[in-house]
Amino acid sequence: MNTPAPGSVSAPSCDVLVIGGGPAGSTVASLLAEKGHQVVLLEKAHHPRFHIGESLLPANLPLFEQMGIADEIKAIGMHKPGAEFVSMEHGRAQTFYFADAWDKSMPAAYQVRRADFDHILFRHARNKGALALEGVKVTGVEFLDGGGAHVSAMDADDQAVRWHARFVVDASGRDTFLANRFRIKHRNPRHNSSALYAHFHGASRGEGEEEGNIRIFWFAHGWFWFIPLTNGTTSIGMVTWPYHMKSKGARSLQEFLMDNIATCPPLAERLSMATQVSPVEATGNFSYVSERNHGESYLMLGDAYAFIDPVFSSGVWLAMHSAVVGADTIDTCLRQPQRAAAAFKHFDRVMRHGPKEFSWFIYRVTNPIMRDFLMGPKNVFRVKEAILSVLAGDVFGKTPIWRSILVFKAMYYIANITQPRRAFKAWQRRRFNIRKVDDPAMYNA
Repeated sequence: MNTPAPGSVSAPSCDVLVIGGGPAGSTVASLLAEKGHQVVLLEKAHHPRFHIGESLLPANLPLFEQMGIADEIKAIGMHKPGAEFVSMEHGRAQTFYFADAWDKSMPAAYQVRRADFDHILFRHARNKGALALEGVKVTGVEFLDGGGAHVSAMDADDQAVRWHARFVVDASGRDTFLANRFRIKHRNPRHNSSALYAHFHGASRGEGEEEGNIRIFWFAHGWFWFIPLTNGTTSIGMVTWPYHMKSKGARSLQEFLMDNIATCPPLAERLSMATQVSPVEATGNFSYVSERNHGESYLMLGDAYAFIDPVFSSGVWLAMHSAVVGADTIDTCLRQPQRAAAAFKHFDRVMRHGPKEFSWFIYRVTNPIMRDFLMGPKNVFRVKEAILSVLAGDVFGKTPIWRSILVFKAMYYIANITQPRRAFKAWQRRRFNIRKVDDPAMYNA
């Protein structure tokens, strides 16, 4: 398998072409190359490059072991034993430790700088035999009758390059390459959020093992993340409703973020002696979903298919797990085409399962009744252990958490019934919060 010459008319062939060299793309490329397939992996940027989504889940760690990169990830990671929720309404914090989850074998995770993390995964795909190219932006895909596709791209020198692939993987993340071209990407009608974020040095963190805990601070218009990284850097992000982003007015993103941090004293106190070390950036349209995640000769992985909200740090895990299932699906389609329909059906079921289980909690995490539950967790019927398993990403395995999750949901609904006025006000507020707001200027610096 050779790289096509710039401007070449001929189209060298490969088994699988992967669009996007983030966690999903690099993982599926390495796994498929390991299975003996000829893989081309195209990343439009050059590693290392900045990315948000710096908090990993315990469920990631067994996969790192399987891939043989566990020591490399550990070397760049901040140990993360748990997650702390801080409620100004309750005047206190509540910490959840992953070691208390149903499955005790995954007691911690890591926080990572995505520039380093993604670079490790990209190099790993190359080391496994994938042709991993940087600075190559895919510009078009033409799916062919009978299967396969022609993929066009521009390299770093603005020269056209082209491949013929038996199978295409869209792992382009929030670029949603195929979903945009098929016009099947839609705003999630049940959620709508935006984010501002920056890095700070010298923030006040926990002591000892507590230092690595991710912290979630609720405030009047959403929530903040507080993600400790190595070398004293902390990632701070505000996830809020688009209507509140629109209230930015003439203020810069910098001013708007700092003004909102000031309204959350527990967070402001932790940043009182900190120095900002990166510019404030913004991301809109956080929550979306595509009508489908596969076709005859393609799959969509991770954020290229759907994304809800970063509150439970599920993005990287869902992306990498989709790559594991995706690699098995593609291998089946290429080697045993008579089993392709069943493989696609299984892939679709897994892709929908993860977001579905996380979204039930995400849609309610700012609800005052849900906050009561999270700030005073009880382990009746092992409910707390089951919730911790979800927070740890243990939603795809055989851990028997689902009866306890149903018990928790029943308790939540009963609490809403017994507090009808409060529940109704929360429902009204959520409808107001998630309404669509069109104002692209609000994301400008």
